[in-house]
Amino acid sequence: MRHKALARYVMIVSVLALIGCRNSATSPDPGVTSDGNTGNAAPASGANSAPAQGASAQNGPESTLAHVFAPKPIVVKAGKEIVITADQSVSSKTSNSGDQFDASLAEPVVVGDKVVIPKGAKATGTVTQAKSAGKFKGNAAITVTLSSVTVHGEEYRLKTTEVTESGKGRGKRTAVGAGGGAVVGALIGALAGGGKGAAIGAGAGAGAGTAGAAFTGDKDIVIAPETRLTFQLQEPLEVRKK
Repeated sequence: MRHKALARYVMIVSVLALIGCRNSATSPDPGVTSDGNTGNAAPASGANSAPAQGASAQNGPESTLAHVFAPKPIVVKAGKEIVITADQSVSSKTSNSGDQFDASLAEPVVVGDKVVIPKGAKATGTVTQAKSAGKFKGNAAITVTLSSVTVHGEEYRLKTTEVTESGKGRGKRTAVGAGGGAVVGALIGALAGGGKGAAIGAGAGAGAGTAGAAFTGDKDIVIAPETRLTFQLQEPLEVRKK
């Protein structure tokens, strides 16, 4: 009886051991996922994403509060005058449309009791049209506009009115010069003997007058340094406080 009981006990233990081995071989390791990655990969990713999401959630309110409590910009309304002085010369002879030149504010721009753009602030002007006396018929002229201003290191684009500087036309001056020369020539001819001499003198004087006008000609327009120019804003300008 003892031998039979012992044999049964050994058999039961063997069966249980065999079942335990099969279960351990087929059951997945809790530390390994089905795709072969260790179980630590997912928690690590989750651990990294959680702080990132928390940081994003924290930055959101801070940026919103900073935007809400940021100082509002000062608005310079359209129609406000801006007076500048040219820092370099601009000529109808040498400048072309699109050329830029340096300038400085001659007077501060004030809104209420606050100086929005201080005197001496750097600005940039742009040539919009240049008509040289030697290339265009009629008046020599140059047209400029104020395109930007720098306040506290930040450049602001502007849209302003234009300023045009022009002179007398070459054709008009040539006609006046020729007429004056003819009169002087006639006087010289009359003094020489009148009659035919006067006619000869008039012809000679006309030629001399035309030559003189062509020599002196119509001068090109030059906006010299320190020249004051006044513009008006056509669109409002928002200047941020520093």
